[in-house]
Parts: sequence; C-alpha cells; structure tokens
Amino acid sequence: MAMLGLEREVVGRDVYDRAVARFRDSGILLPTLAQLADPASIPGAVQSRLASVDPDAADPLNLFRVHWFNGAERRERVAVPEHLVLPPELTGVSAPIVVLLGDRFPMIGAHKVLAASGCLAPRIVTGQFDPTAHRAVWPSTGNYCRGGVAISRIMGCRGVAVLPEGMSRERFEWLERWVADPGDVIRTPGTESNVREIYAKCAELAAEPLNVIFNQFSEFGNHLIHFLCTGRAVEAVFEALRAREPSLRLRGFVSATGSAGTLGAGDFLKERHGSQNVAVEPLECPTMLYNGYGEHNIQGIGDKHIPLIHNVTNSDVVTAVSDRATDRLGVLFNTTEGRRYLASRQVPQATLDGLSSFGLSSICNIVASIKVAKHFGLGHDDVVATIATDGFAMYGSERAKALARHYPEGFDEAAAAATFGEHVLEATDDHLLELSTVDRDRVFNLGYFTWVEQQGISLEDFERRRPQSFWRALRDLLPVWDGMIQEFNERSGVLARL
Repeated sequence: MAMLGLEREVVGRDVYDRAVARFRDSGILLPTLAQLADPASIPGAVQSRLASVDPDAADPLNLFRVHWFNGAERRERVAVPEHLVLPPELTGVSAPIVVLLGDRFPMIGAHKVLAASGCLAPRIVTGQFDPTAHRAVWPSTGNYCRGGVAISRIMGCRGVAVLPEGMSRERFEWLERWVADPGDVIRTPGTESNVREIYAKCAELAAEPLNVIFNQFSEFGNHLIHFLCTGRAVEAVFEALRAREPSLRLRGFVSATGSAGTLGAGDFLKERHGSQNVAVEPLECPTMLYNGYGEHNIQGIGDKHIPLIHNVTNSDVVTAVSDRATDRLGVLFNTTEGRRYLASRQVPQATLDGLSSFGLSSICNIVASIKVAKHFGLGHDDVVATIATDGFAMYGSERAKALARHYPEGFDEAAAAATFGEHVLEATDDHLLELSTVDRDRVFNLGYFTWVEQQGISLEDFERRRPQSFWRALRDLLPVWDGMIQEFNERSGVLARL
C-alpha cells in the first residue's frame, strides 16, 4: 500500500469528468480549504443561501459550515471560534485552559466532519474517487465515520461506516438515520482499542475495487486540514484573548492522539507561537509511554498503534489519562447533582452551561491540560489550548453505564465531591514524559509494526516521515488543492447558478 492523498494533479480524467457532471447535476459546490480556515472569505452568494439551510440537513451547502467559526446555533458565523476559558474554580490551576468547542460543527456536532472533508475533497478533484460508482469507506472508532457518512451524502456519493460494535448506542442511532442502506454500517469486534480489527475488515472490503478506504490514520489530508483550519482557529482564539491581556503566552496545545489529525494544529501553533505539542493517550492503553496495550472507554481516541500521519518527531510531551477519570467526570459534568456541587465551589454559571459541550475525549483533553499545567508550574499568563472534539450528546448511554458501575448507591453531593477531588484537585503529573530525541525515535519506530509489517507501506515511505522537512513540504499541497477545487467548481458551473 503506497502512501495516499499526496497527488498534485488529475490522475483519472474519466473519473474526474464524471465527478464534475455529478456535482453539476446535483448542485454541489466545494469550499476551498482556505475558505474553511477563514469563512469570511466564502462567496456572498453562498452565505446568503446558507442562511436558510438547517445545519443538520443533508444539504450540500452545509459543506460551507465545516469550520470552527459557527455560533452556538450553528447557523450564524462568528468572528472568533466558540470556546470556553476554564477558570481555576473548575481546573484547580491558575493557568487558563482554553477549549475550542467542536459541537458547533454541522450535521454531526463534532470536528471530525472537518477531517472527512479534508480527505474526500482532494480525492474527488484529483480524479481518484468516482461519486457515481465508488463507495467511500470510513474506518473509525466513532465520530470520523459519522463525519465521513455525512460528507459523502452531501457530496452525492455513498458512505460506509466501519466501527467497533462496543461504541456508544447514540453513534449507531445517528448512523442508521444517515446511511443509504443499513448494510452500510459495519460493526467490528471490540471497543475503542480494537483498531487492528477495523483494519482487517477494511482489507477485506478493499478487495472490492469499488470500495475506496479513507483511513483517517494514514490520510494526510486529515493532518493538513487540521494544520490549516484548526491551527488558525486556535490562533484566532488566542489572539483575541491576548488582545485583552497582552501578557498571555501560548505554552501548549494538547490533543488526544486518535488518528493524530488534530495534532497537526499543534505543528501550526508551535511554528507560529513556540508552544509545545502534547500528545495524550489512555492510561489503560499506554502505547507511546510504555509500549503498552489494553482496553479503555475514552471513545474517540483509538490506540495500540502510532498513526502514519502523527508527526511524532515534532511532539514534545506525552501523557496519559485514565478512563476512570473521563467516565466519572462525565457524570459530574452532566448531572444536576454534579453541577450543583460545582456551583457550590463558585464555578461560574457560564462555565456550568458549557459542560455539555465536553464528550469523553474532550474531558480527556481537559484533564491532560491540567496535568501539563501542574507539571510545568504554569501561571496566570500561560495559556494551554485544547479541543472539545464533540459534546456529550453521543454519550447519554455511557453516563448511564458509569452511574450503574461506579455509583450503584446513587450520585449525590458526597460522590460529586469525591469525584472532583480525585480527578481534578488531586490530578498529578504522573504518567507524563517530556520527550527526548531518543524518546521521539522510539515512539516513531513503533509505527513500523503497523504500517510496514501489517499495512504494506514501504520502508522508504515510512522513514521519509521522520525529518521535519517532509511535513513542511506537505503544506505545499494546500494551495495546489485549492487551485484544483476552484477549477473543479468552474467546470461544474454551480457557483454561477447560485
């Protein structure tokens, strides 16, 4: 298997022509990546039409809402991405922890719809994907396959979700409403940690030529769209905060690895602001920290391997968070008793109202940010930025499981106090490693076993990702792809008809 998603020209002219015709007939217009990074640049005709479109509708115009600048209702565009600055009353640290809110994205209420768009659009404009014939297969442990199914549908093609059978019930209910056929939701054995089982199913599906696998762990469009769009969104928030408090410094960007796509934003921020890149994994499966393995319930951060698109040698810190913390804080943040207790600790009402915007992996990112702030002794002027990948809407069934498992006698004030004390106030910098050159190479080398031995990447292609020159050169694709998107749109003629 060669590395995918790096084409700079049309490689299948017949496929390309059929895609243009499909988009013309269906009235589908593609946004450029630059427009998703700066939605103020979206054409006025599109913005006018978008005002009447339901953000949860399977409408092609929702492609122009796949960005960080949606307001709370996801209809209007805001000047600064929606975010929360978590106060010391909630975090126990003086450093401001800034969390961008992924539940403002359309259709799926999660930022993975951005990654899916960044993977499918380049394949279409380079003539690699035929929306009239191919099926887009989206392997995932949760939100990415939802994003893929949504983007496939509004781009006029068929999407297939491949995910572990143990993921939350709400994920499957959403998928069942959006797929073209019930058979387009494929359940694989296991839960969050069982990524290899997903790969095995995708290898089986790939034997059928009309199935095109969009593996988020190896699609460089995933890295690039987060580098550009998520990186600029975090920067926009930080600059808005610094305009009010000029002494602020961006000290770190924290993200659970998952596919490692979101960590691409850390590369952008490190280059522009000198911040550190912090990669987070579940303590129950500490692959980067200890070459470890295991099962966990932090849904959205698959593990037991190192993604091909993880720029490991630019990572600065690795830390781990237990699903004991995320499960229990999910209860604390999303029950009346839990919020009442937090209110008694003087957590502001605006913060309490925002807690429903934190899903399990979002809580993981917040706990990791607290650990980083404590480890480095960060103060009032030291900003730690992170991402709430999704809200709690997909985890109501998981909250019920956590209540039954951890609080069989009920969740009351005492239980809330104990949960907050253990997982916030007493959080320490254990299971945290500042990476040396040797550590980076060790983590990088772990990827060999997945990508070379199991997935067929050549050793040469695997190794060329080690130096930073490879990742810098990747960015040259962004204006190339945007030029191809503009030409594709001109050929379809859709913009002229709006």
